[in-house]
Amino acid sequence: MLTVDYDIFELRPGMRVLDLGAGFGRHAFETARRGATVVAADLALDEMRATKNTFAAMFLAGELPDDIATTTVQADGLRLPFADASFERIIASEVLEHVPDDLGVMAELFRVLAPGGRMAATVPSALPEQICWWLNDAYHAPKSEGGHVRIYGEPELRTKLASVGFVPGRSHRAHALHSPYWWLKCAVGLQNTDNPLVKAYLKFLTWDITDAPTLTRTADRVLNPILGKSLVIYADRTPAR
Repeated sequence: MLTVDYDIFELRPGMRVLDLGAGFGRHAFETARRGATVVAADLALDEMRATKNTFAAMFLAGELPDDIATTTVQADGLRLPFADASFERIIASEVLEHVPDDLGVMAELFRVLAPGGRMAATVPSALPEQICWWLNDAYHAPKSEGGHVRIYGEPELRTKLASVGFVPGRSHRAHALHSPYWWLKCAVGLQNTDNPLVKAYLKFLTWDITDAPTLTRTADRVLNPILGKSLVIYADRTPAR
């Protein structure tokens, strides 16, 4: 399930890409499939180990080009272990809403992005996220350890990105059909995985992801502007003069 639109991202083979908050690697894997050199970084060591193993399996299965490099790193977004201008593209998917010092992370991402580079930053959209917060206090901080600490409106995210030097550009929303799933989970209890409605909706989402039927894909596109679970903003670092 990809949140970033790779056409807008303008990824090209051979580019150096940082996927910050890569988790179990969904964007890192797709980026590597497209021929880019990928560094997947996350604070969660167990997730980085799993992502490393998946990369190895993909190489063995011939799913990745032989001439690319993939790296997994346990890293803190406030102190990235990379030199200035190390990457031509950056993905920061569902990261900033977890970080108290989001401006600090944005500044670090700007530092390691090369002039002329582009970042795709994704965060939960305001309306679906606000409904989750209303339904269940355990969904977000402080009750949820490591949970979401803020709700972004698009103007706020654009303003913050611009304040550290980025030039925000195109935006869109994604995964409208996933919003009701999280509302259900918040309503019945986040740990209540046996609820029949939650199980049925999860089965529906799994079918939608694996089969991608035209009907649900069309519904998702139509509903995304209002109910899209994620907001994506593409922001550039202008070339040095």
